[in-house]
Amino acid sequence: MAIAKAERLMNLALCLLGTRRPLSKRELRECIEAYMETFGPDRGGPGDDSFNRMFERDKDDLRELGLVIETVENLDGEVGYLARRDSNRLPPITLDAEEAAALGLAAKVWQQARLAGAASGALQKLRAAGLPEDVDPYEAHGALEPRIPVHEAAFEPLMLACRDRRPVVFDYRKATAAQPAARHVEPWALECWRGHWYLAGWDRDRGAERVFRLSRITGRVRTRGSGFTVPVPDVVTVRETVAGWAGEIADRSARIRLRKGAGYPLRAKATAVRELGDGWDELDIPYGHGLDAWLVEFGPDVVVLEPAELRADVVDRLRAVAKG
Repeated sequence: MAIAKAERLMNLALCLLGTRRPLSKRELRECIEAYMETFGPDRGGPGDDSFNRMFERDKDDLRELGLVIETVENLDGEVGYLARRDSNRLPPITLDAEEAAALGLAAKVWQQARLAGAASGALQKLRAAGLPEDVDPYEAHGALEPRIPVHEAAFEPLMLACRDRRPVVFDYRKATAAQPAARHVEPWALECWRGHWYLAGWDRDRGAERVFRLSRITGRVRTRGSGFTVPVPDVVTVRETVAGWAGEIADRSARIRLRKGAGYPLRAKATAVRELGDGWDELDIPYGHGLDAWLVEFGPDVVVLEPAELRADVVDRLRAVAKG
């Protein structure tokens, strides 16, 4: 749904819920800014027929969303509309500790993006609707407060694109590339894994599902008006995909040389560490698909000893970077 239409429907719903008497089409047209801007007498806009069609569509949309709108005649004999609060009241909202924690954590994410106002307002409404005043969602599981950082400028436009099912274009720098390249993506889902945000979606240029790390997106995310060309899967496994690429799903073992004082994430994964002297250590690392791309990020601090195919993959990637 377009943002302009959503805002218009929200304003119409608020007018119908807030009135104590039925409001006619004329009155609604005069008090809702979106109608006035399009159909106001001083705007030279379309005539009454166009307004009537839009109003009827808006009213039908609100009813489909569950708003109970009554149609009555007012004292002047005009048809009026209102939505009684007692007919549109939701049942009490109750949240257990886990649900409160999830909401608090989501709000924490928005506070670090540009949605802080909306997040605070949503929590206030939830408290008014039944969230106990003495329950802090951020601390529902104890003194340790979970945090999910959101520092990437691409987060908000990608979140909106996922919600609205709008394709996007952005420049993406792979770990093995010296320069970013444009990617045309149908975005499916965003997920945080190990402190980094990832986007899963359909890469149109490659004709396959891909996962992108937001910190490698450069420049502005641009949306495209065309719709999706591939159905969105019922389950999008972002974490599992990233974990496999990062070697978390391990079915093999690699032996590498690592410079002293470097590569802490590699040391954390190692099953064995042996000192070699001259400022180097030897590590055994369990890994799966994608370890070659990760090792390239450590540059001259890493040397692959075995297996031979992993060493060859790393060398190929380094050569590609050098050529770029």
